Amino acid sequence: MQRKTSQRRAILNALEFAPGPLTPQEVLEQASKEQESLGIATVYRNLSSLEEQGEIVAVHLPNDSTRYEPAGRGHHHHFRCEVCLQVFELSAKCPVAILEGVTLPGGFKVQNHELTLYGLCPDCQNPA
Repeated sequence: MQRKTSQRRAILNALEFAPGPLTPQEVLEQASKEQESLGIATVYRNLSSLEEQGEIVAVHLPNDSTRYEPAGRGHHHHFRCEVCLQVFELSAKCPVAILEGVTLPGGFKVQNHELTLYGLCPDCQNPA
């Protein structure tokens, strides 16, 4: 059993309370507020270990760095702001779930999907 260090706790807290999946650099920035001595190598090492243990999952968005979020959140989608580049988790009901298991024209059968919406977050729509 892996012992929970204060660094690991800080990383898990950063991911748990983020509005969406974070890059390793964003994890470092957030977790450093709780654990000042945290370094990027420690973040990468812990993210790898946490992913192997199934506590977090990697999120791969087109043209973006790998991001991470806590495991067990179920099927959901993401929104990426084109200005601040922050990624948000969407909790709305899945608009394309009805396609899963359906055979489309041409014999294609949908078994899974990922959806990322792009636009402007509320803060970037109304800059101060």
